[in-house]
Amino acid sequence: MKYFIATDHAGVEIKNYTKELLEKMGHEVEDLGPFNTERVDYPDFAEKLAREVAKFSEKISEEEDWKNSGVFGILICGTGIGMSITANKIPNIRAGLCHDAYTAEMARAHNNANVLCFGARVVGKGTIESIVKAWDSAKFEGGRHLNRVQKIGKLDR
Repeated sequence: MKYFIATDHAGVEIKNYTKELLEKMGHEVEDLGPFNTERVDYPDFAEKLAREVAKFSEKISEEEDWKNSGVFGILICGTGIGMSITANKIPNIRAGLCHDAYTAEMARAHNNANVLCFGARVVGKGTIESIVKAWDSAKFEGGRHLNRVQKIGKLDR
């Protein structure tokens, strides 16, 4: 799988940790920055990442499932809230703010989320590892959840 990753100034250290974790898991990671802790505005990085992921997440049709392209995003800021709000403004993005392995698994399994968000000031490295691993191993269940995800997609228009 391929992951895009970005943060704001609050999450640079955690972004680097998460990137290394993903690479150790065998994934390709494209780091969209920033690369130092100078103050930046999180919406700029959230939009950049969401637009990259959206290129790979277009809906096939009203009747079919969403493409499972194997391309995802990870956004990190102080709380994860600003990143998730911003990313969800971009069509075809379903960003989930996750605080533990269970919320990460459910974001993928029930919501077919394609962007994982978390807060560098909210979760520690051990929790981040469990979040990333749960996200990475979960698959969209479809079924009753497909209709709900399609309803979300109709709001993108």
